[in-house]
Amino acid sequence: MRDHAAYHWTLINRKEQRMIAETAPSLGTDFYLMDDLLTDEERAVRDKVRAFCDREVIPVAGDYWDRAQFPFELVPKLAQLGIVGGSIKGYGCPGLSAVATGLVGLEMSRGDGSFTTFYGVHSGLAMQSLAILGSEEQKQQWLPPMARLEKIGAFALTEPDHGSDAVALATRAHRDGDAWVLNGQKRWIGNASFADVVVVWARDDEGNVGGFLVEKGTPGFAATVMTGKISKRAVWQAEITLNDVRIPAGNRLAGSRSFKDTSKVLTATRYGVAWEAVGHAIAAYEAALTYTRQRAQFGKPLAGFQIIQQRLARMLAEITSMQLLCFRLSQLLEAGKMTDGMASLAKMQNARRAREVVADARDMLGGNGILLEYIVARHFADMEAVITYEGTDTIQSLIVGRELTGLQAISR
Repeated sequence: MRDHAAYHWTLINRKEQRMIAETAPSLGTDFYLMDDLLTDEERAVRDKVRAFCDREVIPVAGDYWDRAQFPFELVPKLAQLGIVGGSIKGYGCPGLSAVATGLVGLEMSRGDGSFTTFYGVHSGLAMQSLAILGSEEQKQQWLPPMARLEKIGAFALTEPDHGSDAVALATRAHRDGDAWVLNGQKRWIGNASFADVVVVWARDDEGNVGGFLVEKGTPGFAATVMTGKISKRAVWQAEITLNDVRIPAGNRLAGSRSFKDTSKVLTATRYGVAWEAVGHAIAAYEAALTYTRQRAQFGKPLAGFQIIQQRLARMLAEITSMQLLCFRLSQLLEAGKMTDGMASLAKMQNARRAREVVADARDMLGGNGILLEYIVARHFADMEAVITYEGTDTIQSLIVGRELTGLQAISR
């Protein structure tokens, strides 16, 4: 009797396995057919970035992450995609739609969070600072070679004692004749150790905040790569010291006169981090779905158990809601209707939800979930950086709250 039951159970398992193989959809996560809402250009951009990451980034990402080394070999290959500069129009930049720019961030993060941060710092923060606040001369000088990745940019705002309260920055810029002299410290500055130009944010003699272009090799500028990170290990972030760094007067971003100008750049790039969070979640979900369909326990694939299907369904629900939130936010940005609160809500919500999706995926892989070869471990660790940078969950909620109530809850 027991033998007959075991044989019958085996047949059921085989039928289930054939059904999974024959009827299961691809690992794509476009459950609400958002692809139908994209333009041909947006699909083309997404597809070429996805192919690039599948071909060039994912196969090497784990090794670079493990060794905490930056994949310089990928930079010229990235340049060939013609996507650097995102939504910036002219100056050799592609002038992508806000949706296409967001999809680039999603696909890059699905590939690797460290390389995405390199790209986001350069193409987003540094290039957007120039595009939004730079003079025509500054744009002409820097944006074309940066779009070709012949020149690399960095963005230096955070300081050792000022993270969430970046508005209180202590770095100083003193006007001395036809030059500015910078003194201070910065921390967590991606790309700074090898960048050709660093946008350094400092307070001038009148107390106004400005962005200052510090070129590679300028005396008094030193950048030391930070070590010991457990997240985004392959991107090089640096501690900067500025000791009487003398730059031409014309190296101040022409349109930067207060921290509100800094915030223009941060708001313009914050929506991109919301897209990045979706990429991490998708990578983890795809890995979990693949693993649970292939990994057999107790006589059948893990994906055949109710609790696993429930968790997969919830993960997909979170990803779908994150996708739609990003899509609508990008439409609002394109129409000039996106507010600070809208950008902050998307970053806050998506980072939190993605963190949960990635944690679920890690758990579903069991012990294998902590091995780099299974991909999820890297995204699990990298999400700890995403939840923090470009404004923590708490700070984002206060920006939303300020917009809701009209009251400032952040102390000065």
